[in-house]
Amino acid sequence: MTRYLLRRGAELLLVFFGVTFIIYALVFALPGDPVAALGGSNRPLPENVVIRIREQFMLDEPLIVQYLHYIGGVLTGDLGTTFDGRDVAERMASRWPVTVALALTAWLFEVVIGVGLGLIAGLRQGGLLDRAVLAGTILATSVPVFVLGVSLQLIFGLWLGWVPIAGAGAGWPMAYLLPGLIIALFGLASVSRLMRGNVADTMRSDFVRTLVAKGMTKRSIVGVHVMRNAVGPVMTFLAIDLGYLLGGTVVIEGIFNLPGIGQLLFDAIRTHEGAMIVGISTVLILVFLLTSVVVDVIASLLDPRIRRE
Repeated sequence: MTRYLLRRGAELLLVFFGVTFIIYALVFALPGDPVAALGGSNRPLPENVVIRIREQFMLDEPLIVQYLHYIGGVLTGDLGTTFDGRDVAERMASRWPVTVALALTAWLFEVVIGVGLGLIAGLRQGGLLDRAVLAGTILATSVPVFVLGVSLQLIFGLWLGWVPIAGAGAGWPMAYLLPGLIIALFGLASVSRLMRGNVADTMRSDFVRTLVAKGMTKRSIVGVHVMRNAVGPVMTFLAIDLGYLLGGTVVIEGIFNLPGIGQLLFDAIRTHEGAMIVGISTVLILVFLLTSVVVDVIASLLDPRIRRE
């Protein structure tokens, strides 16, 4: 296990540095001059001020030097500052609770509903419920998220009044139920289909036939042996999807006016705040990589075949 963790740690470091460098290079290669734009088109900044800002943010240095300076700050917990002097980490800190609450709400929907529907469909393969689950997942993934968001907001928020229309003022869970469900629908479809396939394959395996021949009840077989073998790949997907949920809330946070990281990232892209874009991306990459390691360790503990490999 120790060798496995060391190898995974080395791989994740390579991925982290590679991906963050690509994002850093692409963000600061975008056309336009954000420093010159600070003063606006009507009142441009004096040349000496522009030069001073460029020196402060090392914009005159080669790209690799800028990146290494940025990574050095990240390793000490400094995500940098925007061109107008605002600290990136402080601005993110005030937005994280909203995004984390939204992402975890969506993730719980995926775990409970997705795994439950997949398990039932896998045990009753070819039945009416199985076909209904497959049809529902196809329908859920075929509708654009902004169409689904606006439609459900209109129905459940405005017409029926079951949930708040927008904002986080109502707190958790009411303010997060509908946007969380909308985000979860796309991952939920994948989770249910993956779980369905794993359960169906496991039920046809030789060791299940052996357990049936020994007289073990179906509840015990499904609850212990089938679930343990079928849930491994689903856990891997769910862990990876948690990282996507944290970074994929931009549209929904905009529709429901939730002041989270997604809305902050959208504003940073619109105003070309490179430090903010790179800082948010770096944190999301770290979350994604750490969740991947955690789920790999859990999967290896649940499945001895992974440990042997």
